[in-house]
Amino acid sequence: MSDHKSSVEQYVQAISESGLSIYDYIEVGDRNLWIPTPDLEILIDVALRAISLQGLPLRTRSKFVKELICQALGYPIPNSFKKTKPRFPGQFFDTYIQKSNNLQIWNDETEATRRYVLIRVSSDDLITKVKAVTGDTLAKLDTTGTLTQKYQAKLLTGQVDAELVTNQDSNLLLPFLNKNVDLQLVTSPINYPGLGEILPIEEIFNCLRQLIGQSIVHIGYDQERNRGAALHRLICQQLGYQNYQDDGRFPDIRHQLLEVKLQTSSTIDLGLVCPDSTNPLDVPKIGDCQIRHCDVRYAIFYAVKSGKNLILTKFYLTTGERFFSRFPQFQGKVLNKKLQIPLPTNFFDS
Repeated sequence: MSDHKSSVEQYVQAISESGLSIYDYIEVGDRNLWIPTPDLEILIDVALRAISLQGLPLRTRSKFVKELICQALGYPIPNSFKKTKPRFPGQFFDTYIQKSNNLQIWNDETEATRRYVLIRVSSDDLITKVKAVTGDTLAKLDTTGTLTQKYQAKLLTGQVDAELVTNQDSNLLLPFLNKNVDLQLVTSPINYPGLGEILPIEEIFNCLRQLIGQSIVHIGYDQERNRGAALHRLICQQLGYQNYQDDGRFPDIRHQLLEVKLQTSSTIDLGLVCPDSTNPLDVPKIGDCQIRHCDVRYAIFYAVKSGKNLILTKFYLTTGERFFSRFPQFQGKVLNKKLQIPLPTNFFDS
């Protein structure tokens, strides 16, 4: 962690030297000034942890925390904080101080790319942990239906067991592909993708189609994330990574811009992420290009229950750009004005 901490300090220094305020626009993926979500979490967590908010009225507490965050990220503290949406427009995030596990978002739609900095406060008003997540992660956490899955598609299985929907990646991704990359040399599958480190979609297809027929333990339909983790582990091993890692962020295997879906029904839940969106993805630029959501590849495995196991029977691979050409989109639903999301009891533990 210490090495990672020192590496994220470069953002603080760059922001401090830039003279920018929290309200000045920064392009997503800017190598110097845009702080990717995992690094944003580290910086704010280190700065705020063990700070006491005892005795502070709610408004004063909120202002105090925002001032601390400005300092942590290298921004000057404004004379007054504007009522913008989100409250930190330059880095595109909002802050929520959580004494309970009930997250409430008022009069605002949750966006896939907006960041949410959740600050855990103990019963005696000490800050104990900070988590930073994107809106699509919040969509996965909601179990009540108050945050309706905004995008869904239908899986039409077809006759073949393995189907490559498109044999070419998006044009933007083409210059960065390398069919000979050795993933055993990569420290983590959730590293940011780099120049010459991304396998072409056809190589990924030929590799992962070999998982058809393999099984994972069926741990119940209410354990979707844990079942997905078992599949992620299999995929990482098959691609050649030495280690398995999953931080719950989009896309699942960030280093390969690969999102994984395990299907036991025909409805594909996509949360707040629309696969063909041209919005920027929260990763640093590769060269001078910013990766978009539509450049992400989607690996969809269909499985059937067999005793205590799920058997992988079908596999589909597509780009986000071509996703809806194969999987018909359902009509999206409208989000409630007040969103209440019960955070898992272990949300702040990892």
